[in-house]
Order: sequence, then structure tokens, then C-alpha cells
Amino acid sequence: MADDQPEVQVRAGTEADVEALTEIYNHYVRETAITFDTVPFTPEQRLPWLRSHPVDGPHRLLVAHDADRCLGYATTGPFRPKAAYAPSVEVSVYLAPGSAGRGVGTLLYERLFEALAGEDVHRAYAGIALPNEPSVRLHTRFGFRHAGTFTEVGRKFGRYWDVAWYQKEL
Repeated sequence: MADDQPEVQVRAGTEADVEALTEIYNHYVRETAITFDTVPFTPEQRLPWLRSHPVDGPHRLLVAHDADRCLGYATTGPFRPKAAYAPSVEVSVYLAPGSAGRGVGTLLYERLFEALAGEDVHRAYAGIALPNEPSVRLHTRFGFRHAGTFTEVGRKFGRYWDVAWYQKEL
């Protein structure tokens, strides 16, 4: 973080964060193809998602904040619902508008992968809707490698989008 910017803290997400996290996510729902959700959520609708990320376990939710506001969050979740996929997780980072370029995503992933180090997790996967060069750079910096691209797999804003899949050994 730059010396002139407030210190960023990272901690486990709590139910008290649901409004801020929903606001951040809804920005991506409304304004981008980064997520393929098309209808914004209410905080109440996001509570089950938040509660599915316990403090201990492979499905984590970490929140970055400074003295003023929530700057973003990183999560792990099930890669697929079938039991044999349990040692694989899908990871993602969402930053509040104006928070990109401050190292917040990097800090969140550093803490997320530190937390996963002691867990029974074999692989992490990230799906990146293209184009999204900042996300590709972030994941590559953390050792993810391109595993393949699904072409025109999602439709949003009247067009089709490709999703590149990246994987990381843990």
C-alpha cells in the first residue's frame, strides 16, 4: 500500500459485512460481465452465501477494509457439488469501485492462500470472464496457469462472453 493511503486490514467476513459485500457484488452484476449473475441481490438474499463461508474450513470469506469502508473481499467455494471434488475450490476476488490498483486484491489473495495452507485443498480454480487483464495478471502472479477457455459460455448485456479457467496447485 502507498504510504499516503490508510492501512488496509484483512479479516474473516461476518454477517455485519453483508450490506457492504452485497453492494460491491451488485456493482459487478449491474455494470460488468465479470459475474454472470444478471439481477442484483438484497443483503438478505446474500446471507446464505455469507454463512456458507465459516471461519475455519476450506470455504473462506476474507474482507479487506480501511478506516472508512470495505475495499473488497476474496472467497473460496466448492468447485463442483459432487463429493469427489471436495479437495478443489473455486476462488474469486471482488474489489469496491475505486479500490483497484492499491494492492488490495494481492493482499486478499496472500491471506486467503495462507489460510488454505493447512486445509485439505489440492487445487484452486478461477474462472475469468474475458476480457479481464487485471484478473489474469493477479492470478498469474499467484501461480495460476491457464487450463482452458470456454468460448461464448455466458450471455449478458446482449452478447456472449468467453471464460478462461485458471488452476493452481496447493
